[in-house]
Amino acid sequence: MTNWRIKPIDQLLAAKDRHSHRMPRTLDALDLTNLGVGAIIGTGIFVLTGVAAANYAGPAVVLSFVLAGIASGMAAFIYAEMATAVPVAGSAYTYTYVSMGEMLAWLVGWNLALEYLVASGAVAIGWSSYFVDLLQSAGISLPTALTTSPLSGGIVNLPAAFIVLAITALIIIGTQHSSTANKYIVAAKLAAIILFIAAGVRHIDPANWQPFLPFGVPGIMHGAAIVFFAYIGFDAVSTAAEEVKNPRRDLPIGIIASLLVATVLYLLVSLVLTAVVPYTELDTASPVATAMLRLGLPWVAALISVGALAGLTSVLLVTLYGQSRIFFAMARDGLLPPIFEWVHPRLQTPLWDSIIIGILVAAAGALLPIGVVAEMANIGTLSAFTAVSVSLLILRKKRPDLPRPFRIPWVPWFPILSIGASVYLAANLPTVTWIRFAAWIILGLVLYFLYGRKHSLLAVSREKTAPRGEVLPTPAHKKTPGPDEKERFSKSPAQRSD
Repeated sequence: MTNWRIKPIDQLLAAKDRHSHRMPRTLDALDLTNLGVGAIIGTGIFVLTGVAAANYAGPAVVLSFVLAGIASGMAAFIYAEMATAVPVAGSAYTYTYVSMGEMLAWLVGWNLALEYLVASGAVAIGWSSYFVDLLQSAGISLPTALTTSPLSGGIVNLPAAFIVLAITALIIIGTQHSSTANKYIVAAKLAAIILFIAAGVRHIDPANWQPFLPFGVPGIMHGAAIVFFAYIGFDAVSTAAEEVKNPRRDLPIGIIASLLVATVLYLLVSLVLTAVVPYTELDTASPVATAMLRLGLPWVAALISVGALAGLTSVLLVTLYGQSRIFFAMARDGLLPPIFEWVHPRLQTPLWDSIIIGILVAAAGALLPIGVVAEMANIGTLSAFTAVSVSLLILRKKRPDLPRPFRIPWVPWFPILSIGASVYLAANLPTVTWIRFAAWIILGLVLYFLYGRKHSLLAVSREKTAPRGEVLPTPAHKKTPGPDEKERFSKSPAQRSD
């Protein structure tokens, strides 16, 4: 059955190197670290810290961050090994393809789409809220009808759609330009966070930490399942594998370093935040700025709001970037239409892929309330973490000869613990989230059997095994173009006659 067929790693790497639709290698370890920090630090630290403290964990939200960080940290080490062993675009989708087969790989890629698309929509809505608040502080008011979704009483959330389309344009311009812009954005939001810590540490009141466990141990666990959203993003680093100068060295550095930076900042912010303001007063969309206003520091609150906008902008930049690279990899395997893999000959980016994703996310941000689009992100990510851990176990057993410049210790216990942590956090999510997730899986299977299964490269390739050392031939429509075909590949899919 072709839908369970596993893609050979050697064939995958060979196809990547000879493929006509590939992107230039422009990123180094620092770029990847900035990419990871840009994706991770955003909605979680500027929004969810207060929500989790007020409703789930109280001052013990710092322990919720520790638990979520441990689960994410284990997954990060596993991603680092997989990214160096299989340095190809696609992240968890690709790792599943080479270990567990095509149909499961499709479902993992489909769930990654869920993670990135809904997370991007939620971040866009959050960005809009901060933007509107900042304008109001300057005496400028935008009509509610144009800043609120129809389901929340408005007509359209224009700021949310605007920021998504602007970031999409930046991604289309090119990877190096996006990376440069991301560095400045990351610097701005880190400066805002450091300013908050420096200003807040002088107003710490230990009495605000009492009681430390108002909701008990279960509150910590539920809080961890919620603030896990704050760690979503480091896996986006591995989606850039084909654009890294030295992937076997730089990918582990980028993945682990970005997660360490984010975790340290989360712990510091949650400690200071719950110490300067009673946790019961933090149930707001802007807890960090609110805390500064309560301390009589409006100028700090204004600067932090600017930093929050920068933080949310960088998250959008990286999540939209990561989603486009996953669809690129899936289309290159034939599971999505060819339009998703077409690389612009001058810009060297997947043009139509980025445009389609940008339009979908802009529509979600403009027309849906944040509650609808944010609830599904965690479960999509946790399912991907589980799949990558299982993939590592399978490849360690089936391909012990595979070069692994970065190897995690204590196999199989390390990935088994990672699987357990991800499953446990997912189990603490609301029941309605699981129902929606099941509906998403069913929709994904329908699309796979209607299109992907029939157009998969593995399905249309010759069924017989290639001789030892020989790479299976690529179907004619995927071969590297000859001199007489270069003009054809310089055109967009819509312009091609065949």
